[in-house]
Amino acid sequence: MKIIADANIPFVAECFSSIGEVITIGGREITQSVVADADVLLVRSITQVNADLLAGSKVRFVATATIGFDHVDIDFLQRNNIGFTSAPGSNANSAAEYVIAGLLEACHKCDISLTGKSIGIIGVGNVGSRVAKKCAALGMQIYLNDPPLQRQTGQGKYLPLQELYDCDFITFHTPLTFEGIDKTYHLADEGFFKSLKKECVFVNASRGGVVDSEVLKTVIQSGRLKAVVLDVWEDEPNIDAELLGMVDIGTPHIAGYSLDGKISGMIMIYKAVCEHFGLSPKYGIEDFLPEPVVRQLRMESSTGNEQGALLDAVRKIYDIREDDNRLRQIAEKPEDKRGEYFDGLRKKYHIRREFQNTKVFVEDRNSTLAQKLKGIGFKTSEK
Repeated sequence: MKIIADANIPFVAECFSSIGEVITIGGREITQSVVADADVLLVRSITQVNADLLAGSKVRFVATATIGFDHVDIDFLQRNNIGFTSAPGSNANSAAEYVIAGLLEACHKCDISLTGKSIGIIGVGNVGSRVAKKCAALGMQIYLNDPPLQRQTGQGKYLPLQELYDCDFITFHTPLTFEGIDKTYHLADEGFFKSLKKECVFVNASRGGVVDSEVLKTVIQSGRLKAVVLDVWEDEPNIDAELLGMVDIGTPHIAGYSLDGKISGMIMIYKAVCEHFGLSPKYGIEDFLPEPVVRQLRMESSTGNEQGALLDAVRKIYDIREDDNRLRQIAEKPEDKRGEYFDGLRKKYHIRREFQNTKVFVEDRNSTLAQKLKGIGFKTSEK
């Protein structure tokens, strides 16, 4: 069995070599000629999987090691009897932790308290639902918008979009869709931004095309938003450097890039490929996850600056400022090299572990600080 795999899927060669010959290649270098005689294709989000790529190939199974699959033409795969799987939920916790890190950092920069503030979460799937739980643990008021889920469940907790406009924070966690009643392309348009509460903090860690970048630049220049956190951009990897210079935190589409999430996604598609071809999987996630660098933290109960203590704990595990600083160096590159630099930041992304791998010892385990640390994902214990 011949397997073509995106080289940015960690340990993919080590794992999948148990079932076939693995050839790794950059995601943007996966072409029709590369996959022509492959049996299995393993991708991440930057590879467009469609008729242009697969027509005439031997590929019988496609897997994406990501939670989203808007880069895959599912209809084409079905028409051609090509199996498919994605990795739903695999990096959802990573993306949710990214949002928490971004919120804490933006609030530190702008001297804002999260407690008691309202947050509108647009898209309440695997990521959005986790963001909601973590933000609730931080004492925030949660407002949810997800029209498909509302129709599916009939639950009143899923509100019309206009009922989120008065929130102090807005964060997007939707797929990118271009048609139909739930179209999300440029959902954040001029009308959307004009309707938001003045000095709202805006976060997008879903897809770049959900936001009209030109409108966002105008809105930022007007001073209407308090802060902006962007992990995703229109026209990636050739992002708008001018917009990057305007936002408070900008990162290279890495919200879901924790090592935990990446390996989880890899194992999910590995097991799916094994099942499709009637093979027995040899490996599990425990075979590839290393010991965390920061296994323990010791903290005193906060005496007045609880949010600062939370930020300190989060920075020790994931300091979002480092990703922001790396991306801003794109402005120093020649324009024709910026896309390559953006992709390089993702391909060579540093090892980032999730909060759950670290136990925090707090003086008073019943303190609100301990409860909030546990609520955003840390293990907690008495000091």
